[in-house]
Amino acid sequence: MFKTLVTIGLAAGITAGTLSAAFAQDKAPVKIGWAAWSDAEFVTKLAAKLIKDELGQEVELVQTDVAPLYQGVSRGDLDAMMMAWLPETHADYFAKVKDKVTTLGTVYDGAKLGWVVPKYIPEEAISSIDDLKKDDVKDKLKGSIEGIDPGAGLTRLSEKAVKDYGLDAYKLQISSEAGMLTTVDRAIRKEDWFVATSWSPHWMFGKYELRYIDDPKGSLGKAEHVDVIARKDFEKDNPEVAGFLSRMKLPIGDLEAAMFAAQETTYEKAVDKYIADHPDQIKAWLAKEDG
Repeated sequence: MFKTLVTIGLAAGITAGTLSAAFAQDKAPVKIGWAAWSDAEFVTKLAAKLIKDELGQEVELVQTDVAPLYQGVSRGDLDAMMMAWLPETHADYFAKVKDKVTTLGTVYDGAKLGWVVPKYIPEEAISSIDDLKKDDVKDKLKGSIEGIDPGAGLTRLSEKAVKDYGLDAYKLQISSEAGMLTTVDRAIRKEDWFVATSWSPHWMFGKYELRYIDDPKGSLGKAEHVDVIARKDFEKDNPEVAGFLSRMKLPIGDLEAAMFAAQETTYEKAVDKYIADHPDQIKAWLAKEDG
């Protein structure tokens, strides 16, 4: 098929532009991996639509857990992933593959991990993780901290926080993002007390009135950046897409608004809305000139 296209093109005196289109069509789909986190789903689907519609290349999205994502990119089974939380959250995963991958850029700054409580819990009752050791607080929280996936960096750091703060009376509930959100939603409807592991950006801050509690020991890390990493040689094999991914950067406030819109509608509609509302930003990512 590939040789036939080229032969026909040359025989017919096809222009260089048409030949380029033929070559682009014949390229293997760009494989982008993502884990089922709201921020990762939005930025990945946004990138996929722009790569397909604006750069004319097919995209295959591969959903899996965090550890296989890093392994997949390092082995070349995946071309890229857009959710490398660094320097701390994914430190262990990244350390194992850093010599086998390329960092293309940072898709957003100011990401944060932490534990949250609903705003209806008085700050004098819970203002920091230390306050969870109070007997009355422990009783109201039923000795439970609502967690997410077992393989998540947030889970690893939350387990560390439980030890650092001596929260022996608590159980970190290992679940999933969806499980944590279901528990949070149920508790808020009843105005029950809870503490949950969370992160920014996340649409839950648009839906619920939540606040982070202080982490004076720094167990959960500081502000993070979320990077796009790619397999070795991806920049050489596909400079157009690699260049686009290296320029793609979203303000965290815009991202949270888009994630909330996705929850209210669908990710596909939220992606379309983001593209329509941010034409100059999109143009800069695509490195397109006016006219």
